Amino acid sequence: MALQPVNRRSVPEDVFEQIVIEVLSGDMRPGDALPSERRLAEVLGVSRPAIREALKRLTEAGLVDVRQGDATTIRDFRKHAGLDLLPRLLLRAGELDLSVVRSILETRLHNGPKIAELAARRRTPNVAELLDETVATLAAETDPVELQRVALTFWDHVVDGADSIAFRLMYNTLRATYEPALPALATMMADEVGRADGYRAVADAIRAGDPDAAEYAARALLEPATTALLNVIAELEETR
Repeated sequence: MALQPVNRRSVPEDVFEQIVIEVLSGDMRPGDALPSERRLAEVLGVSRPAIREALKRLTEAGLVDVRQGDATTIRDFRKHAGLDLLPRLLLRAGELDLSVVRSILETRLHNGPKIAELAARRRTPNVAELLDETVATLAAETDPVELQRVALTFWDHVVDGADSIAFRLMYNTLRATYEPALPALATMMADEVGRADGYRAVADAIRAGDPDAAEYAARALLEPATTALLNVIAELEETR
């Protein structure tokens, strides 16, 4: 392990971050035992209560298994962690993980139409008006990065309209993961976010309370850019 003494201004957080990096890099593998609390405290130069707090966070994140009177072991994050780990997985060692990008795009294409369908089915008050305002903003915007932000706001309203806490939390994570990449994706996303008519079709179907039309319109909006990006990723993966 390449653990280092930590900054005492945020000791549990720094301990947590170091171990997360070790786990996600593969330096610590599922089933590996962590050193004892005493040994970790010695190596990192921190107190045992700080170690316990970090281990508590790691347990909550699904990264370690703490058993009283036994060794603390690394868990397989793919089986036990939650969506909050996604932003950390996207960029590792300064490089995009293409498999994570692919999974985000696939989730986007799968969930977007379903969320639009639910929004049309449930017709939450004021959602249609908010969508209208956002489409108008989208139609007037020209900056490619800002267009993506407006499009995200549109989908934010659609998710509200779907009234599903599971989709809401998933969307929050996907948006937080996606937003830092807006400038890099501006060219590839230009056709989609520049299609105010496509967003208008989704908004109209939701206002009309037509779930099938909303799902169809959302898929028609999302599929072209998503497919193009997936093809680019496939080509990049072949060259690596």
